[in-house]
Amino acid sequence: MGFFNIFKRNSEMDWMYDLELLDDVSERTHYKRLAIQTCTNMIARTISQSEFRFKEDQRTIQDRKYYKFNVRPNVNTSASMFWHTVVHKLVYENECLIIKNDTDELLIADQYERLQNANYQDRFKGVTVKDFTFQRTFFSEDVIFLEYANDNLTKLIDSLYSDYGELIGRMFELEKRKGQIRATVDIDQVSGKDEEKTGRLQKYIDRIYSAVREKSIAIVPQQKGFTYNEHAKGGESPSVKEINDVTNGFLDQVARALGIPPSFARGDMSDVENGAKNFMTFCIDPLLKKLTDELNAKLFSEEEYLDGHRLDIRRISYRDAFDLASAVDKLRSSGVMNGHELRDKLGLEHSDDPSLEKFMITKNFAPGADASEGGEEE
Repeated sequence: MGFFNIFKRNSEMDWMYDLELLDDVSERTHYKRLAIQTCTNMIARTISQSEFRFKEDQRTIQDRKYYKFNVRPNVNTSASMFWHTVVHKLVYENECLIIKNDTDELLIADQYERLQNANYQDRFKGVTVKDFTFQRTFFSEDVIFLEYANDNLTKLIDSLYSDYGELIGRMFELEKRKGQIRATVDIDQVSGKDEEKTGRLQKYIDRIYSAVREKSIAIVPQQKGFTYNEHAKGGESPSVKEINDVTNGFLDQVARALGIPPSFARGDMSDVENGAKNFMTFCIDPLLKKLTDELNAKLFSEEEYLDGHRLDIRRISYRDAFDLASAVDKLRSSGVMNGHELRDKLGLEHSDDPSLEKFMITKNFAPGADASEGGEEE
């Protein structure tokens, strides 16, 4: 009981525990959200600009399916926003379910229960879109179900952030306190029961704090029983550059987990072309392959696919056709590719010109030709 008697003998200590003098270090969760949003939105924006081409014998067929996938998947959503949402959900939540309603509109499910089976089709129950829940069960063959990876990205990021979050928060607090004025107030004994006097004292301290924080010159009147003292701050705090290095380190880890070059995710302008190339090769193309495989499997039967019916997703190119002109000329004149193959690589439609079916070799590429001599087509 001797310990508790301290508070009885020193009643002036009671009210001190109610003063709002200390703040907790923020968890800085917005840096986690910023890193995730930066990476997922970069992927979603890129894929949402793709064109979904339905082909029959290498020719694009612009029918109702083409309209649904490229213009208006449903009455409330444009195609670009629809695919942006699909990719964002796929990357962030690891999976995405797309269903068709009774009017053949494409809808993105917000909630569902997946019942997996080894020998039969998976089933999806309790499918909810916005505020509407479908009462029927959807089978695997009737839906488009996309999976991104084995681990949920949110779990990965949460685990990663446990290492960075406290460090980022602590560094920010230290930076904010650089050059901060520290002060103590000596006060004569105040009765813990005198709530009015305690409240007035708290307000007075708050006014002093506001004056010191907001004004270049602050005068603190001295009163009997009240002494205000300032103390110099010692030690060093991290610079803004060091804080940025830590936050960029967290962004880099998230980018690597998604296959995005860290420098490209940060927006570095040095060597942008190689960054864009690696972004497309290691992040966008694998994701488009998953999407293409699933759509081809669900939109066409085996017989239709082998008969030349398929979906081809044309992503945006990071290089202009004029930048590729020299390479295109070499591929055509050396006989490596014909005109239609080159047009296909450039994302262009096939032409009715029969000469594009031919493989041509110019004289300077012909056997025994002198490369220094000009070439004419044979």
